[in-house]
Amino acid sequence: MATTSDIRNGLCIKYNHDIYKIIEFLHVKPGKGPAFVRTKLKSVTTGKVIDNTFSAGHKIEDVRVETHKFQYLYAEGDTYHFMNTEDYNQITLEKSTLDAPGLLKEGVVVTVIINSEDQMPLSVEMPTSVILEVTATEPGVKGNTATNATKPATVETGAEIMVPLFINEGDKIKIETEKGTYKERIKE
Repeated sequence: MATTSDIRNGLCIKYNHDIYKIIEFLHVKPGKGPAFVRTKLKSVTTGKVIDNTFSAGHKIEDVRVETHKFQYLYAEGDTYHFMNTEDYNQITLEKSTLDAPGLLKEGVVVTVIINSEDQMPLSVEMPTSVILEVTATEPGVKGNTATNATKPATVETGAEIMVPLFINEGDKIKIETEKGTYKERIKE
């Protein structure tokens, strides 16, 4: 058993007869009343995100997990195929267990969290950022530069990202996977 002081991003817990992964948390100590922890929990079975508040010192049941590095191979409909980089065993995961399937490029190494009790994959942690090539976007018009103006761009995986006006087709850009947002243009 763990307590609210053990809460951290990525921790898997049993809550309401399901397994949830903590994706966001905030310890709050109001001036009046007891402290509490405000959390965002993502169900590893359904992908649904819920908000929950735990009072300070509340006992939570954590789930023992192992992490393994897997390389993304290919997608087949809503099924994604991965290969363990240590023993070369392959697993298939449903699209719902992935946080950002639109940013997965073949060959990317991800961390798969596996339940130690029954060896079932719980979730996939993407690298913090990925570098992808822009395949389609409208050309930027010179002089049309209001502060922080953006336009939609399609990257090589098919995902659509909002990018600054100076990005053109063929540019490689770094994308933050957690939010799916543009970070910077990569010069080669």
